[in-house]
Amino acid sequence: MRGVGRVAFVAVLLFLAGFINILYGFGALGGARVFVGDTRYILTNVNALGWVLIIIGVIQLTGGVSLMSGAAYGRVIGVIAASLGAIGALLSIGGRYPWWSLAVFFLCIYIVHGIMLYGQDERAAEGAEAGALGGPPRT
Repeated sequence: MRGVGRVAFVAVLLFLAGFINILYGFGALGGARVFVGDTRYILTNVNALGWVLIIIGVIQLTGGVSLMSGAAYGRVIGVIAASLGAIGALLSIGGRYPWWSLAVFFLCIYIVHGIMLYGQDERAAEGAEAGALGGPPRT
């Protein structure tokens, strides 16, 4: 099966993004120096930001574990979780560490890209196998 290595790598990245968001969420709840006095465009309350990051992180952890198991649920949750993570990273670009938010944003975009390519790899492999056997390609 083609693309399994890419999906496993993306699952690990999604798990990593979830872990980072949970750590940032706990930091926001604890009033860490990273967030104190930091400008936020949407969520100005640091406690609300902390809970949002924790919820997004748990969804990302669930998607990463489900992707590792190979379930279709994992692909759907993985795309949703990475999209939520990308939006959350874009909303927190302002402040002292804009490059970190941009790095998390691009990590989430790469995760969505990797999950979407998995289905295309399977269809391309099936078409190539059918063509090699002399039959019409399956669509």
